[in-house]
Amino acid sequence: MRKVALRTVTNVSAGQGAPKQNEFSDSGIPFVRAGSLEDLLSGKKEADLELVPAETAKNRKLKLYPQGSILFAKSGMSATKDRIYVLQNPAYVVSHLAILTPKDNVHTEYLRLALKQFPPSILIKDPAYPAISLGEIQDYEIPMPEELDNQKRIAHLLGKVEGLIARRKQHLQKLGDLLKSAFLGMFGDIPAKRALFPLEKLRLYLRARSGKSSKSVLSETVTPFPIYGGNGVNGWALKPLYDRPVVVAGRVGQQCGIIHLTRGPSWVTDNAIAIEILDEEKLDPVYLATAFQYAPIREKVKQLDLPFINQTMLLDYPLPLPPIELQRQFATIVEKVEGIKSRYQQNLADLERLYGVLSQKAFKDELNLSRVPLPTESEKLTETEKSETEDSHPTKPQFGLPAPAGLATYLTPAGRKALLDQWLTAWLEHWKDSPFSVQPFMEASQQRLRELADDDAPEWGAAEYDELKAWVFEALETGRLNQTYDPIDNCVHIIAAKG
Repeated sequence: MRKVALRTVTNVSAGQGAPKQNEFSDSGIPFVRAGSLEDLLSGKKEADLELVPAETAKNRKLKLYPQGSILFAKSGMSATKDRIYVLQNPAYVVSHLAILTPKDNVHTEYLRLALKQFPPSILIKDPAYPAISLGEIQDYEIPMPEELDNQKRIAHLLGKVEGLIARRKQHLQKLGDLLKSAFLGMFGDIPAKRALFPLEKLRLYLRARSGKSSKSVLSETVTPFPIYGGNGVNGWALKPLYDRPVVVAGRVGQQCGIIHLTRGPSWVTDNAIAIEILDEEKLDPVYLATAFQYAPIREKVKQLDLPFINQTMLLDYPLPLPPIELQRQFATIVEKVEGIKSRYQQNLADLERLYGVLSQKAFKDELNLSRVPLPTESEKLTETEKSETEDSHPTKPQFGLPAPAGLATYLTPAGRKALLDQWLTAWLEHWKDSPFSVQPFMEASQQRLRELADDDAPEWGAAEYDELKAWVFEALETGRLNQTYDPIDNCVHIIAAKG
């Protein structure tokens, strides 16, 4: 595999100065800033950026860059972030960004992946004043197969793994959203001051103290006792400081107010605060850690412009104190979700290692590309796009959910719970060989309710979704639903139990 200078395979240019704020409008062509790249790579649409009307573009003589142009920052701190983005539509671009327009016989996705593997930030000479000249970019060399088909094969192979990584990250995000939704449904929204239970200062049930220096307990080998600091586990101790689970709050710096929960004997360092529960019949550690996590403690610290958080702020921070049974019910939900998250995180780590190995071999010309198929027309969607398509409310052919006897009874809040249970049973029986997904069921049941009750049909809300989540967890526990691993989709499905 030869090395080529970017000037030989792309047209290298820079963007232009940004229009003034009053020169943008509600319609026009997107304008991409250096700060836009992070959002775009996270899924934001180009159409949601600032839009330049035709008159502004004409007056400022802005150059329109074509779809498929590759963007990355060439100056400012953004140049150190290694964000490589491919334009999905024509756009105007700010002067802080470099633009690579691929020439003929160059595959755009291969070029993007090569720049991801060999980021241009390596050209920065002074990290305090990061900048890369256009000349340096033009002379920058990357490995490039001569045959276009081999570029496509490498891009296809790495893109597949990249898509699986993106899908697994989406699944982890959804599990996090599920836990937050469960917490809000059971205990209310603390930041929005809509808690479902009175707020109390919980210092009567807690003891807080700063951790200790871990220098004397550091172990060179992994032992059963993790050392928790403000940023989570950052070492291993020869002996524990705490025998039971404790809530750990970051005390200083960037970790100020970040919450962790230890899972057993552990050591806590002096850049964190450990919170012990004195009365376990009043507080569950899982509930307490989550309540602190969703409470706006970090925002309060920022508002007060403090460089640290102290024990008094934590002990006197008002939180809901629900019945212990409800706290433990939530802890059970967390335990189940965390079990799935743990498997997903391990799978994500395996995929990222696989990507690292494959990319190194690909760009060192150590792969047998004859065994890598060229992408077909049906595979033009990337794995990320496929996962978005599959995850955004997949539809199934409708079937008639049974009409309940005495419909009026089911229009009350209490009756809707029984109605959901009845329709869930019918749904699972009908789709017994298909994975169960919440959104299609809720949409189908809402539509059926409208058909039966017309204007009297209530809209499903948070209560119904929470009821359904509780039902799913209970069904998993009792064996009515099962979790199965699909090696093709590389994810866990929920299906109805056989028999």
